[in-house]
Amino acid sequence: MSQDLGLWTVPLAVIGGAIRVSTPFLFVSLGETITERAGRINLGLEGTLVFGAMAAYATAVVTGSPWAGVAAAGAAGAGFGLLHGLICSLPRVNDVAVGIALMLFGIGLAFFLGKPFIQPSAPPLPAIPFGFWSDLPQVQAALRVNVLFLVGAALSVALWWAFRHTKAGLVVRVVGDSAEAARAMGYSVTRVRVLATMAGGVLAGIGGAYLSLYYPGSWNEGISSGQGLMAVALVIFARWNPLACFGAALLFGGAGALGPALQSVGVSSGYYLFYAAPYVLTLGLLVATSSPDRALAGAPGELGLSR
Repeated sequence: MSQDLGLWTVPLAVIGGAIRVSTPFLFVSLGETITERAGRINLGLEGTLVFGAMAAYATAVVTGSPWAGVAAAGAAGAGFGLLHGLICSLPRVNDVAVGIALMLFGIGLAFFLGKPFIQPSAPPLPAIPFGFWSDLPQVQAALRVNVLFLVGAALSVALWWAFRHTKAGLVVRVVGDSAEAARAMGYSVTRVRVLATMAGGVLAGIGGAYLSLYYPGSWNEGISSGQGLMAVALVIFARWNPLACFGAALLFGGAGALGPALQSVGVSSGYYLFYAAPYVLTLGLLVATSSPDRALAGAPGELGLSR
């Protein structure tokens, strides 16, 4: 069927793959944006993503409802976010160290609790067939968009607006830029950061639900492939801007879809090297944004402090 479109098969497959692959990146990066805007770093979102995927799949298997699975994943993410926020609120506790510890804890706990759910089949999340107008299977597949992708796109716009035009967004930004200024204004820095970390965990958990209930649509121990950690680099690349997170997530998703797209048109020599494109992109972005000669525009002030 690839001959029907010729060389257009590759860009079409990349576009469709970008939509599918980008959704977990989008939710995790939006969650980390909220957390870092409040002045806290959470490297544990990889563990939250994996545990959310397990919780969603297990709940969907037991209840028969994929949306119950999404709710369970969000609740699990909130729990991990709350735990991270409370621990980091203690004196002389390092955000990065706690995040790494919770990442390992979340992954290990997901593997332990999820073993009984590797074989059972869970109901998938629904998708909207925007390619109904075409008779070509490639177009139909590329334009079959999951509901969570649309939710994530709308959420990126809503967060962008909220950070600029709402009191809650202003409070989060003040706490992230200057804890002393926030305290002088009468706001509880600890409370704001704990709530922001919880919100970030909820979104990361929902991103995990997408992985297990839609794409790839199963539960196994290698389901994440480091997407939670790559999303942290995505946030830096997007300069803590939710709208830019949406575009960057599509970029990462397109990079992840490049290998399968080349394979679909018969490229059989070295195509597997393109499966490493997301990791190469992450490394390149970290190098490009780590220059000591210039400050990171848009970075919350509290992230630059030794805490």
